[in-house]
Amino acid sequence: MPERLSPSPDPTSPPTSPSILVVDDTPANLHMLAEMLKKRGYRARPVPSGKLALQAAKADTPDLILLDVNMPVMDGYAVCRELKKDSSLSAIPVLFISAYGETVDKVRAFSAGGVDYITKPFQVEEVEARVAVHLQLRRQQRELELTLAKQRELEGMRDSMVHMIVHDLRAPLTAVFNYLDLVCEQETGLISPESLQNLDLAMKATRWMVHMVTVLLDASKIEAGQMTLRLVACDVGDVAADAIDAIRSLADEKNVTFLRASVRGVVDRDAIARVIQNLVSNALKLTPPGGEVRVSLRGGDDTLRVEVADHGPGIAAEHHPKIFEKFGQLDTNVRQSIASSGLGLYFCKLAIEAHGGRIGVDSQVGRGSTFWFELPRQGPPSPPE
Repeated sequence: MPERLSPSPDPTSPPTSPSILVVDDTPANLHMLAEMLKKRGYRARPVPSGKLALQAAKADTPDLILLDVNMPVMDGYAVCRELKKDSSLSAIPVLFISAYGETVDKVRAFSAGGVDYITKPFQVEEVEARVAVHLQLRRQQRELELTLAKQRELEGMRDSMVHMIVHDLRAPLTAVFNYLDLVCEQETGLISPESLQNLDLAMKATRWMVHMVTVLLDASKIEAGQMTLRLVACDVGDVAADAIDAIRSLADEKNVTFLRASVRGVVDRDAIARVIQNLVSNALKLTPPGGEVRVSLRGGDDTLRVEVADHGPGIAAEHHPKIFEKFGQLDTNVRQSIASSGLGLYFCKLAIEAHGGRIGVDSQVGRGSTFWFELPRQGPPSPPE
């Protein structure tokens, strides 16, 4: 006679009460466990075999499963393994009930995916206590999953809004910079030296805002996998020199020294130039007037390395990992002296890792900092097929 699913759960149980699937091929055990659970307000669903247990779980996902080990055709271990293969059922806590009490049996049960193991003959109070504990843990897990899902949704909405606002900011900021530049060119003789100096400061501030907007947009593209590297074989020394020359106007009284070297590599010229500019700009902000920022490049057999050293206040070791995180900031004392979006170093990290490289910082408080990155000279490794 073909197996059939047991009758529906007790209709007197509240529909919101936890649903527990009870699986045992011994009718007496099945009846006793089901009645015990119903008396405690649970919706007990007894089934006499592993095959029916899988069908019942798929038809109506239970909150918890009490599973006998020793059953014909499909034992409890096999049932549990099948449950864990199904992403829609894998989170259901499975409590094994078995007459086997050896350690090897318990280890086998946990290896199959069970969360607890009750040995027969069992005490009703023990089963009740363990069921209550695991149902509570399952409730907390679900609440956490819902909270995380809501948080991800809110973060997605925030990122979309920020991206839209930032994208719309770039055009007017660029226009402001161009108009300021036009005023400086055409009205030089009509504007006092003090006003020209103020215009120059306004242009630098606008240029920096455009830079921050571009960094944020590029970081978003890399995160979304929408930024494709345009890899070319080139002299990275030329890339670094051009990048440094483009931001020398920010140096003011600080000296930027580039220890030039000719090192060929396969890189995205624009991305690596932007990384170097971010690191040098960061070093300039940390270095006091009259100080020096040193940029060096050297090549090995398989890798190339760029270092940007400053004579700033240094960064405590506990802050080193944080400064490469999204919106990561330096410690309070350093942050008070510079303006930072917390995105420049994050973009550097994403861009370098997209090249298959790594980035880091060596620094001690009071002794300056050296930011560095290493890249494979032959370009990022090909993804596995």
